Amino acid sequence: MTGTPEWEALQRLMPPMAEPDLSVDWGRMRESWGTEFPSDYRRFIGLYGPGTLQGYLVVQDPEPRGGPRRSRFGGMQHETVNAEQAWATDAKTPELAGARPRLIAWGADSSADILCWDASADDPDTWPVLVRDRDESLWSRYDCGMVEFLSRVLRAGFDECPLGDLSLWGRGSATFLPESEQRRRVEEGLAPWTGEPDPYAGRYGG
Repeated sequence: MTGTPEWEALQRLMPPMAEPDLSVDWGRMRESWGTEFPSDYRRFIGLYGPGTLQGYLVVQDPEPRGGPRRSRFGGMQHETVNAEQAWATDAKTPELAGARPRLIAWGADSSADILCWDASADDPDTWPVLVRDRDESLWSRYDCGMVEFLSRVLRAGFDECPLGDLSLWGRGSATFLPESEQRRRVEEGLAPWTGEPDPYAGRYGG
């Protein structure tokens, strides 16, 4: 699920804008979560960093489990707990009937959807994406990795939009701002998504 064509497609659709200011101890991540993480996610974090896609979809900070919450956008640990609670009560599409996944959240969006891996398999590069649609209280499975998932959303490459809002669906190109770049712009008095001076910068989330 980490094919080079999908990685190259995502970079064409969403060119990196700023180098992330982040150093990840993947060994500590492995020890704290009890598993390696998918290579496409590790590659994504290395190039893009954690941050927000088009002001809508957050790719979560790789937080060691049991450590302090670092992200102001929910965070991997927080969203994983939310996902586990939602799984216990929400409906599932037919392909998930009887499934008992190990959930790890890698994303969330402004529609309160949660994007997870089913981390049950030993090989993280085979983990499918599970999406919790908040509006429908419904879980669905997508047999691809997170990079392919993002690329296909931007290309309208699924039968229908997996997310609760159509702002990313088939738009063809998108902007991704790392958390560090959003923070820098706010500290400089700029609106994060326009880069223009904003006297209210810092009074609201970016």
